[in-house]
Amino acid sequence: MNVVQLFMQGDGVSQTVALLLLAMSVGSWVVILWKSWFLHRAGADVVRCVAAFWRASTVEDAVRSLSAFDREALVLPLVHATKIEASGTLAAAGEKSLQLTRVLRDALHAGLAKLQFGQVLLATVGSTAPFVGLLGTVWGIYHALIGIANAGQVTIDKISGPVGEALIMTAAGLAVAIPAVLAYNVFGRRIGRIEAELEGFARDMRELATSSSVWQS
Repeated sequence: MNVVQLFMQGDGVSQTVALLLLAMSVGSWVVILWKSWFLHRAGADVVRCVAAFWRASTVEDAVRSLSAFDREALVLPLVHATKIEASGTLAAAGEKSLQLTRVLRDALHAGLAKLQFGQVLLATVGSTAPFVGLLGTVWGIYHALIGIANAGQVTIDKISGPVGEALIMTAAGLAVAIPAVLAYNVFGRRIGRIEAELEGFARDMRELATSSSVWQS
């Protein structure tokens, strides 16, 4: 019996559980493949951008260099955020160091949101897929027992087939959850390294913009 036949023999609940697991699997694998590519580019770009910034002779030269390297727009917004413009709003009130702290924090949070995108989906799939599969298993075993009771005769072949088919749902739930959990943990470590690099650069930018005369607001 193939997967299609097994799916067609199930009732509405079993088919819904199977489709839900399929959607969770497809969604998590799309995120895993995309995020692997994204974090690889982002990690390399951040390292190159930070090095290029400190090698530049002026802020304008640094911005031009970062425009070529910062493909995911993680570092360049931090530099642009320090270009504080005078205005009559509360955002421009207070000392320059306080303004820099606020604008750099906002720019940093925007960059971190890009890095964290998709992590919630992976965590959700990893934590719920086993229980969704277990629901399909319980429902399948229930219907298998009902069928055995209606048959009026209990034999090994009547028990092993339906129960074995129901247990496939548990295996399917684990097969969906395990890659999502592993990817979540691996990506979390890579995101943490990039976040640390960005936070360190933001602190250095604040000190430079506050104390250096080469910075133009």
